[in-house]
Amino acid sequence: MIDVILKKGKEKAVLQRHPWVFSGALEKIKGKAENGEIVRLLNNKNEFLAYGFYNHQSRVALRLLEWDENILINDNWFRNKVSSAISSRVHILTNGETDTCRLIFSESDYLPGLIVDKYADHLAVQVLTSGMQNAMPIIIDELKNLLNPLSIFDKSDAASRAHEGLETTNILLDGTPPPQLVIVKENGITYGINITEGQKSGFYCDQRDNRKILASYAKGKKVLDCFCYTGGFTLNCLQTGASWVTSVDSSALAIETLYENIRLNKLPANLHNAVKADVNNQLRQLKENGEKFDIIVLDPPKYAPSRSALTRASRAYKDLNRLGMQLLTPGGLLATFSCSGAMDMETFKQVIAWAALDAGKQVQFIYQFHQPEDHPVRASFHEGEYLKGLLCKVW
Repeated sequence: MIDVILKKGKEKAVLQRHPWVFSGALEKIKGKAENGEIVRLLNNKNEFLAYGFYNHQSRVALRLLEWDENILINDNWFRNKVSSAISSRVHILTNGETDTCRLIFSESDYLPGLIVDKYADHLAVQVLTSGMQNAMPIIIDELKNLLNPLSIFDKSDAASRAHEGLETTNILLDGTPPPQLVIVKENGITYGINITEGQKSGFYCDQRDNRKILASYAKGKKVLDCFCYTGGFTLNCLQTGASWVTSVDSSALAIETLYENIRLNKLPANLHNAVKADVNNQLRQLKENGEKFDIIVLDPPKYAPSRSALTRASRAYKDLNRLGMQLLTPGGLLATFSCSGAMDMETFKQVIAWAALDAGKQVQFIYQFHQPEDHPVRASFHEGEYLKGLLCKVW
């Protein structure tokens, strides 16, 4: 095993079990390590620190796996991590209400760069690191042993793979090709999931709890669901008796699937309208039309992929929320989210406060939304806490 030497004074994060080591923290490499190879990380006194995946192309040169020198990183190590992650989610999937969730959440489940989502009897995986790409034969075999899925589909189409020297993929790894719509249940609501063509791995199961919480306010209310995708918030609000829901998304496929989901759940189509449009433009149009809503959901894509983008992203979040606030009835509710890991909750609150000031509104924060338990946050890896949201009463 090749040794990688850490610069003097760079041990703190490693000793605190943070799984990332940046390329600038490395002193030297004893030998030539291939991308994705498992190496030993040593301090400048040649004392063992950890084992990890190495990649010379990535800013994150090492993704650490194990801090005990006596534990070998072999096939059984990967199998045990996969088994442990899946067993911790069993209770989510055995209540009869839900058969979809995230089974493996990358660094937070000690498998850096691996995401596995379960959609009924099908699995969608995303592989974002070269080390995990090398381990995929073991991972696939263990997933088959534990779950016997009808298919395992690789949705590794994230642009971040380029940083690891990997091309994007969208292929069947095992089993028979999934149908165009895989039918799943979440909190008793039925969804058709397009694994092969949908965004990310096909569905956003990280909003499972938040959809249910928001829907508890929706009875008799007029709702605007922005960045609705295939209708998570829309369906939950209609199910609990919303008087009207308008859904907005720029994706024609998402809108088409949303209408299908309304049919699947036998929800009142006469109380709903979906609009294919840019959300910011649609919000301005609704304001010009004099429209008002009792509840507005703003769940945009990631505006800040890194800390360097945070200033620009903050302006985008502020403008979006200002537009939303202007469309609310007095005392209406704004459910606003950020899935940018670089945006912490306190900064997000400040951005909403600025938006309220620009909109001439008063805002009370009445609830904080979080990612659910199948998206755990590792104590030594706060970057895993990416989804945050606020339920705001706006006057």
